[in-house]
Amino acid sequence: MVEASGKQFWLQPGRYYDLDRLDVAVDETLRLDQVLMVRSGAGITVGTPYVKGGQINLTVLAHRRGPKLLVYKMRRKKKTRSKRGHRQALTRVRVDSITVAGQPLA
Repeated sequence: MVEASGKQFWLQPGRYYDLDRLDVAVDETLRLDQVLMVRSGAGITVGTPYVKGGQINLTVLAHRRGPKLLVYKMRRKKKTRSKRGHRQALTRVRVDSITVAGQPLA
């Protein structure tokens, strides 16, 4: 479990995830040090607040936008209406490896 963009994500090696927009170019490698918890075959390690020596290596695959959310406001009997849309800017990343104290986790 890692903290990124002010949110907590449960990440697994080899999978891809959509995080809030990161200011990193496509195909660059990114390292996250704010690892909150690690689960391995030996058990669970919980950080206080972060796991010492915990690192997650990510590769940025693309920058994209999320699905459109519509917000519609209406005041009854007043003919006042407003319709707005929002698309969140996202960065798609792939988890390359998770390491604790230099030892990779399987």
